[in-house]
Amino acid sequence: MDFFSPLAFLSPELASRIQFGWTITIHIIFAATSIGLAPFLVYFTVQEFRTQQARYRKLRAFWTKLFAIGFIMGTVTGIPMGFMFGTNFGVFSEVAGELIGGPLSFETKMAFFTEAVFLGVMLFGHERVPGWFYVFSSVMVAFGAWLSAFWIIVVNAWMQTPQGFELVEKGGLEVAQLTDPVAAFFTPRMPWMYAHMQMASVLSIALIIAGVSAYFLWRNHRTAAWRTAFRVSVIVILVTSVLQVVQGDMYGRHVGETQPHKFAAMEAHYETGSADLHLIAFPTELEAFTNPRAENLYAISIPHLASYLASGGDTDHEITGLNDFPYEGPPVAMVFWSFRIMVGLGFLFILLGVWGGYRLWQGRLYDDTRYLKAMMLSAPLGFVALITGWYVTEIGRQPWLIQDVLRTGEGVSTSLTSAQATFTLAAFVVGYIILFGIFLYTFKRLVDTEHKTSSDTESVEQRPVAHHG
Repeated sequence: MDFFSPLAFLSPELASRIQFGWTITIHIIFAATSIGLAPFLVYFTVQEFRTQQARYRKLRAFWTKLFAIGFIMGTVTGIPMGFMFGTNFGVFSEVAGELIGGPLSFETKMAFFTEAVFLGVMLFGHERVPGWFYVFSSVMVAFGAWLSAFWIIVVNAWMQTPQGFELVEKGGLEVAQLTDPVAAFFTPRMPWMYAHMQMASVLSIALIIAGVSAYFLWRNHRTAAWRTAFRVSVIVILVTSVLQVVQGDMYGRHVGETQPHKFAAMEAHYETGSADLHLIAFPTELEAFTNPRAENLYAISIPHLASYLASGGDTDHEITGLNDFPYEGPPVAMVFWSFRIMVGLGFLFILLGVWGGYRLWQGRLYDDTRYLKAMMLSAPLGFVALITGWYVTEIGRQPWLIQDVLRTGEGVSTSLTSAQATFTLAAFVVGYIILFGIFLYTFKRLVDTEHKTSSDTESVEQRPVAHHG
């Protein structure tokens, strides 16, 4: 008799999917923090040693602390994901182990250790190593963070558009055998996904830096350091938000070509034919939340625009509807609404960037109270857009774990029971809430400490720092 049978109300597949989805929801915040913050750290460090100004030293020290906190939390929340391949998705590990094992190993040996070693130098070596080596360490930390993302994206992109392998039978199971490492690593999806993820991470962190800086400016800590951080972050928001929308449009076209069922779910397109693009969609009845169709949405749409975007110019391009695929499509509501949240926030970020750019041009960037408040409120929204974007990517490819090769239900560990899956899901939800709460508390303490020590005297910020090495 199963001791946990009273808790066995979720199937192993559903519980495992929710557990992995919940884990990545929390983990991706810390992964994106490392990716997005790395180039800012390089900039602040280079400027510190180039200009010898205290403002850059303060910014480098403050944001290095956040980077370290995110790195630790990313490690703690990321390690269990590797174990889930065996505990929850054992069949998937058998089928795809030869293809995903190498990149995941490279991520640890090439990227993680590089990032960890040089982060130690950044945290404890400022007064102990020559200046050039400290700057070099910041570059290597950034390199490690971006290399780590590369290998993770290699694995995920292969699952979306698999190639460079052949299926062979081993022990009664068809497994993927590597035949072309270059093709397997550089799949059609990889460059699109990598560019989109990196820009999303940089944009998310730029919003955090802008929000924190706006908070200090709003509290009249108008030191050179926080004016500099605010100006740099606003410029980055303006540039990356525009680039992200342009690249996202091209990325969406690629999705339409390689995963048409995902594209159809993004637009809740059920019947094959030319597809409209819903610019704004509101549910008119409760059912529309879980089954969004044109007839139960109040939508402002541009006729044929989805076909135009999917084809790159043909308004009559035929989009296969969800009803005509030979397999069950993904949970349409989650994909449809997540896509709209992501895109809507993307255009909000452009608005914020243009607003800030205009104020910078006017010379009033630090004096517009409404803009400062808007940036404070918008600080976490980059991560909301990033997470919903991942929901589109991962939920949208269902029912496939490996596109056209292995379905999600087929990849779940055969020995996993409903009780075990449900119990561990509950434990992960509680555990990761606690971990995220610890992160938020630590970040708040970091900001509060800086608030107490910030000076209103700009001249203190301008004082040169001692050069070493």
